[in-house]
Amino acid sequence: MTDVPTIDLQNLERAALDQIDRACRDHGFFLIVNHGLEDHLANLQTEAEAFFAQPMAVKRKVMRTADNPMGYYDRELTKQKRDLKEVFDFYAPRTPGSFGRMPWPDDASAFRETLCDYFYASAELSQRLLKLLCRTLGQPENSLDEIFTEAPTSTARLNHYPSSDHLEPEERAKVEPLGDVALGHHTDPGAITLLYQDDVGGLETLSQEKGWIPVPPQKNAIVVNVGDVMQVWSNGQYKAAIHRVVPVPTGKSRYSMPFFYQPGSKAVIEPIASLGPPHYRPFTWKEFIQGRIDDNYANIGEDDIQVDRYLIAS
Repeated sequence: MTDVPTIDLQNLERAALDQIDRACRDHGFFLIVNHGLEDHLANLQTEAEAFFAQPMAVKRKVMRTADNPMGYYDRELTKQKRDLKEVFDFYAPRTPGSFGRMPWPDDASAFRETLCDYFYASAELSQRLLKLLCRTLGQPENSLDEIFTEAPTSTARLNHYPSSDHLEPEERAKVEPLGDVALGHHTDPGAITLLYQDDVGGLETLSQEKGWIPVPPQKNAIVVNVGDVMQVWSNGQYKAAIHRVVPVPTGKSRYSMPFFYQPGSKAVIEPIASLGPPHYRPFTWKEFIQGRIDDNYANIGEDDIQVDRYLIAS
């Protein structure tokens, strides 16, 4: 078994399920191929490169805010340090053709269509993968279906990691300093994350056995990682993936496109009952995700909320 296994979704034999299970118990990452999203990924890469190549003034026309955390942002914090990246956060409405509160760029119909198509396809794939993870936990495939009966709060993102600070010197003086890495170590709050990354590399995950290990780029592969609420659902058997992005080599840019599969806002998160005495007390997804969002915009003087807060004392 490799550190981060590659799983062929068209060949899910017992050995593949065992690989997923071992990876989720150690570091929370695996790759999937033959997933059906290959054309979406190629189109998404093209649109991401074109969007981030625009002048800063154009991108900031769709700047996100604390009131509407969708759109462009270029000074996000992780662990109270500024990331060396710029992002475009988005979602696709449940009713295709509507816009909701999503601030799409002007005259960007191809951009919007490409991102929405990717979003819908990723949501369907995430449903399949959630059922697969229930199987690897030895549970019925539908064990978590009711968590997603209310409208999910899933979101997606385009990431651009330059090799040097993209903010002007006068702007840098007004914000938090950069961290030692391009993206500081963290876990994703939701159920699972699907990530397409280009061939530049730099993504690493923390293995309990081996320390920091690379999550290697692989053509047409999608990276899957376990999030915080999956750790709770599994009663701590699966580990929310601690991961980071190391700096991009000088003169290069790195692009990645994550899809965050997340429950409905009113969902109550607690361990699956059949997985033994619960190690976590119940909490709402709305409560938890708000605690994770709050420190993206300003240094609140403490680390963002973690699922350990809900551990039941032994």
